[in-house]
Amino acid sequence: MDTSTSAPDPRRWWALGALVASMLTLGFDTTILNVALPTMAADLGATTGEQQWMADAYVIVFAALMLPAGLLGDRFGRRRMLVTGLVVFLAGSLFGALAGDVTAVIAARAAMGVGAALITPLALSVLPTLFARDEQPKATAIVSAASALGLPLGPIIGGWLLNHFWWGSVFLVNVPMAALGIAACVFLLPETRDPASPRVDTIATALTATGLGALIYAIIEAPTRGWGDTLVLAMFAASVALITALVLRERRAERPMLDMTLLAHRGFLFNTVAATLVMFVLSGLLFVLPPYLQAVLGNDALGTGIRLLPMMGGILLASRTAPQAATRFGARATVSAGLVVLAFAAFLASRTTVDSGYGFTALWLAITGVGFGFSLMPAMAGALGALPRDRAGSGSGLLMTLRQVGGAIGIALLGSLLASTFRDRLDVTGLPAQAADTAGESVVAAHLVADKAGSAELLASANSAYVHGMGVVMLVCGAASLVAALLAAAFLPGARKDDKSADTPDMAAEHADA
Repeated sequence: MDTSTSAPDPRRWWALGALVASMLTLGFDTTILNVALPTMAADLGATTGEQQWMADAYVIVFAALMLPAGLLGDRFGRRRMLVTGLVVFLAGSLFGALAGDVTAVIAARAAMGVGAALITPLALSVLPTLFARDEQPKATAIVSAASALGLPLGPIIGGWLLNHFWWGSVFLVNVPMAALGIAACVFLLPETRDPASPRVDTIATALTATGLGALIYAIIEAPTRGWGDTLVLAMFAASVALITALVLRERRAERPMLDMTLLAHRGFLFNTVAATLVMFVLSGLLFVLPPYLQAVLGNDALGTGIRLLPMMGGILLASRTAPQAATRFGARATVSAGLVVLAFAAFLASRTTVDSGYGFTALWLAITGVGFGFSLMPAMAGALGALPRDRAGSGSGLLMTLRQVGGAIGIALLGSLLASTFRDRLDVTGLPAQAADTAGESVVAAHLVADKAGSAELLASANSAYVHGMGVVMLVCGAASLVAALLAAAFLPGARKDDKSADTPDMAAEHADA
């Protein structure tokens, strides 16, 4: 691999700025869409299931292509593939801005997922080529923080755009950010590659995409069709068969794209599990929260974005203190504590009622941000620090793939749980059959039906049903966070007293500990 370990590249911090711009772009996109979904549901007539597909089309493609994207960067040049990803992301954003129906939006989101799949693993895999081992945790924390800060910052920009322009503007805002990332990468980032990396396995890529797609389809469609529906059961069976075939194929491969041996190392495996469960919780939370802030509490899109700021404050606090905490107390203690804080925030959120008001929401959002930062960032640094340096692209691709799978399942499973709970609790007594079906599609649709019918009872029932569904989702999030905390406390390698750089664990020592 054409990297130099003799002297640090003087442009490395400027180059890090290029990666930060790229990751901010992805962070913006994820939550800008979330805050726009209630508006798009009203303008496009999108059901909760269709909204889940608008969110998940991006995440499924993102997850399926992450591994081959990392290998393409290793083989053909990481800067070249990073720029290619930003160009594809820019083109998908333009297509999304011009889309006129739900299908076109889903297609645009899938195209953006292709770009994001190239950007994310390569933004992380160039870090070992830019920074010495003692600087890597700080650099990883900065890139991870950029991605995380884009999440709550995006809705503020998106909310302002929605108040002044049409919903397509939330796609258009990605264009200047992507263009800035392209320029920064071209002028500041050195080209690196690893020609000895495995070739891209198209069959394994297809198995990943179809296996994940079948799983997500089954989860999203189950509340509408029923969990015992023949098609839903067939999709679950197909997903199991496809993912099993993927694992078997990769275990037999001489140079596998999905390197299962990485999962034999305790530090990489359990840091990755922790990061995946955190993304499961966060993705579900950010899917269910905007309709609560907009439909139930009555805020506009900009007001919704601003009301996510307490989470940003918590993430900022954690991004400044989590690396030092991990160095002093070790990744195991820091990650476990962060997950316990996240669980506490979710259980607190489950106590939300229709009359709670925003103050209570702001409290648990701030705690969520702290828990998110303290659990995800040290887990990412610990997992990446456990990777062999010459497998940076494919290794970080595996980590980010599993993280994205957690996010996709979070949106699908928690969104479906919310949809079915909402539909079951909604009182549509006295409504015509078609109006009742429409009201059950989402809280936004129920509000539109209530306004048209002049029914205060339906409005109150919709708000109550949605808050109840959100509470059930938060209980599941809290349970998932607690499970992750227990796994981290039990299985993550402890800090070695004779090694001050505990945040860059040695892979061989971890394996020996296991």
